[in-house]
Amino acid sequence: MPALRFFRGTDLLAEYRLRPGRTTIGRADQCDVALPGETISRVHCVVQGRRDEWEILDRSRHGLTVDDRPVDGKATLQEGSVITFGPYRVEVSLTSREARPTAPQEPEQTHEILLGNDKDGLRVERAALVVVAGEQPGQRLPLRHSRLSVGGPGSHIALPDAGLAKDHAWLRISRGRAMVEPGAGATFLDGERLRDVTPLYSDEEFRIGRTVLRVERDQEEELPLASRFGEMVAESRSMRQLFGTLRRMAGHHYTVLVVGESGTGKELIARGIHQHSPRAEGPFVALNCGAITDSLFESELFGHEKGAFTGADKRRNGAFLEADQGTLFLDEVGELPEAAQAKLLRTLETGEVRRVGSTEVSYPDVRVVAATNRDLARAVREGSFREDLFFRLAVLTVTVPPLRERAEDLGLLSRFLCRKLDPRCQLSPDAQELLARHSWPGNVRELRNVLTRAFVLGGPQIGVQDLTFHKLTDDSHLSVVAESPVEVAFAATERDFLRGLMARHADNRSAAARELGVARSTLHYKLKKHGLSG
Repeated sequence: MPALRFFRGTDLLAEYRLRPGRTTIGRADQCDVALPGETISRVHCVVQGRRDEWEILDRSRHGLTVDDRPVDGKATLQEGSVITFGPYRVEVSLTSREARPTAPQEPEQTHEILLGNDKDGLRVERAALVVVAGEQPGQRLPLRHSRLSVGGPGSHIALPDAGLAKDHAWLRISRGRAMVEPGAGATFLDGERLRDVTPLYSDEEFRIGRTVLRVERDQEEELPLASRFGEMVAESRSMRQLFGTLRRMAGHHYTVLVVGESGTGKELIARGIHQHSPRAEGPFVALNCGAITDSLFESELFGHEKGAFTGADKRRNGAFLEADQGTLFLDEVGELPEAAQAKLLRTLETGEVRRVGSTEVSYPDVRVVAATNRDLARAVREGSFREDLFFRLAVLTVTVPPLRERAEDLGLLSRFLCRKLDPRCQLSPDAQELLARHSWPGNVRELRNVLTRAFVLGGPQIGVQDLTFHKLTDDSHLSVVAESPVEVAFAATERDFLRGLMARHADNRSAAARELGVARSTLHYKLKKHGLSG
């Protein structure tokens, strides 16, 4: 993928993979790349773009050049461009292709429903085949794949019924919905032989041979744990549980909302979801919603036709079309203006994408992962974020704990980041102790920048004298919630939303579930969770 290679003189200091959206470079620890130097401004420049369209914006008092030409405001970057500022030279590489995914991919899990997750684990609903009458009445067989055969010996589920053929019938499970499909033998439902794939409703029984069967649903609590996820590592239980939960989520196609302070690695989580998912071979497209003007948001998201507006000199795909068969990451989704929220909601509800200036409708297959460092529950209550969009995005929600709440990860992360800088890079015991005493308002991004600066100034052996910490001038954006935990605010908003939803549908759960876009069992679980199921 595109990359920036940072040099001081002839020494290569670091290589930064350039991701779609904005990359900030400067002296401050809240920058994506922090570099020391008296001639380096706190935010010196911004590199922004996607694919092979990139530009650099000068934000400094000291200036910069691209290919030996001074930059007046902004400049376009090409393959091989060289950026210089202060004592640094940055080589731009745009043509390197992204490596094939190496993370273990989770199998597609369309046979189960994820009902939600909290500190106690992940709640999962799966289907089970129950023998109502036959050789072993009461037997309960879990259905752990989306399509299974039932019948005699050689079937996925073999039953002790001499009248059954191999693959006598087939069961399909899709997002909690069970269907029966005729196979090598006769299958009967309500006394009628089935000729086509037929849905099975609650408590319906079907017969093959002398065996009567029914599909029921079970709910289980899981506590998955993992020490790695994508490019991230951890030792703390909170992060290992988060990684395990994210791996389970990766096998589904639900929308995921990632909540966390700046610098906690929300984009790395989104990339990890993509890399561990069945979509890993498809594109990963990132869009920074906070960096797009209101007038260009629709074009960035959906694309435009040539001549659709001033400056539209050619036809262009938007983020949804570019992410077809892959994953679309909407970063800083809480910064969307109201008009943009309505347009995004419509696409999430209908799946329709129409380029600006076109009448042609497309239906790209896209999984959406959104992220925010804002308290969206509060934004909903204050009226600055749409309630219906909030719940479309928050089908599954994960909260990333800040670094200060998982001090046991600091040593592992420090060693991991040092190895990425240089295989010889090491911290002295005194330096590690000093890191442990810092509060890390900028989270893992700040840790990475502190270590990068120490490596640039002091070389591979980092001691206490090499460590410097910058005070972040604006801490307001670093807190997800100012007054109460995210989970509490989220729960209060969700409870009020569900109460209003059920009132609108006169307590008709099927109709309410259809409006919400979830399975009826998911709605039942949420109502029960909030004490609204009476």
